[in-house]
Amino acid sequence: MSQVSPQLGFQGSWLYAFWKFSRPHTIIGTSLSVLALYFISISLVPTPVETRAIASLQDSLITHVDQLLGTWIACLCGNIYIVGLNQLEDVAIDKINKPHLPVASGEFSRTQGISIVVITGILALVLALLLGPFLFGMVAISLTIGTAYSLPPIRLKRFSFWAAFCIFSVRGAIVNLGLFLHFSWVLHQNYSIPSTVWILTLFILVFTFAIAIFKDVPDLEGDKMYNINTFTIKLGKLSVFNLALWVLTICYVGMILVGVLSLASVNSVFFVVSHLVILLLMWWRSRQVDLQEKSAITQFYQFIWKLFFIEYLIFPIACFLG
Repeated sequence: MSQVSPQLGFQGSWLYAFWKFSRPHTIIGTSLSVLALYFISISLVPTPVETRAIASLQDSLITHVDQLLGTWIACLCGNIYIVGLNQLEDVAIDKINKPHLPVASGEFSRTQGISIVVITGILALVLALLLGPFLFGMVAISLTIGTAYSLPPIRLKRFSFWAAFCIFSVRGAIVNLGLFLHFSWVLHQNYSIPSTVWILTLFILVFTFAIAIFKDVPDLEGDKMYNINTFTIKLGKLSVFNLALWVLTICYVGMILVGVLSLASVNSVFFVVSHLVILLLMWWRSRQVDLQEKSAITQFYQFIWKLFFIEYLIFPIACFLG
């Protein structure tokens, strides 16, 4: 197969390198979380449109679209700052574990990487500050934790518990609660968090714990060489694989019980059936993983991220159907 010319195709271009630098699976996850919390906010606290004049409603919709777009860009910039900083500090490790990443492969120089990280970090904070206090708080806390995760002398990723804590606290609690409060404030001037959002937050919190411990399974070689003390090094591949699988199972069984017991403002039938199907699919897929093959482990890790994406589709749909 011939290589794609940098001048003629996306692959091999600066944009493609930037796409890899941004860690696409995290970008997709961030984008879906923004959209999901926006639509959940609309569905759970409906705006009394019948009391508004048509012109006022149109102005409001324009404002909401601007807010949604601005929030999305701020969150994307924050995402790129966090994953980019991690790559800048992990060049030697990535040359073993993830040699395709732009800084590790030489597609980006260290100076280019630093420039991208600084610019996106500043943009994230400035945009969030302009858009609202809840969004600014969410972005500022996320960037602070992301910095502590990667940057010496703190570098929390060296410690298995704190590394997992950073990931699931940001993805699980801070992002979901922060985004809902922001959109609820923008759309309704409402500051309360309904039980449905708490349930989503708890699900994502536990789910991202599974992601946090599983992500290091395919990176055993490089982490061991550079003394990154992960759960995989402590417990072994099989133990971490099984732990992550049972943690995810608890997540889905919990969501099925939520639907059966009608604990959230969702369509119970859709909620139960969708989570039951995904649970069965996950177990079927897990039986095909060869833990001796790094590519098989990596593919299953990406499959777990796909399940993460799907949850941010299920919840708003279930809310609107409910």
